Amino acid sequence: MKRKFTANYKKTGKWYSAWVEEIPGVNTQGKTLKEAKENLKEALMLVLETNKLLTVREGSNVTREDMVITM
Repeated sequence: MKRKFTANYKKTGKWYSAWVEEIPGVNTQGKTLKEAKENLKEALMLVLETNKLLTVREGSNVTREDMVITM
């Protein structure tokens, strides 16, 4: 399944900061833009995986459904 997110990069001094606009907490940094991009992909994957595991762990106490919004 492919999902689309907005990655943001900002150079501050010798480092690049990176964050995903749609999901608070998905942020990282790198010494190069390439490193920041790789780190951001890894951070996003870890957050999505962790959120799913936490939901599954809650079991029958959670109601899940697809949600679509138009902006």
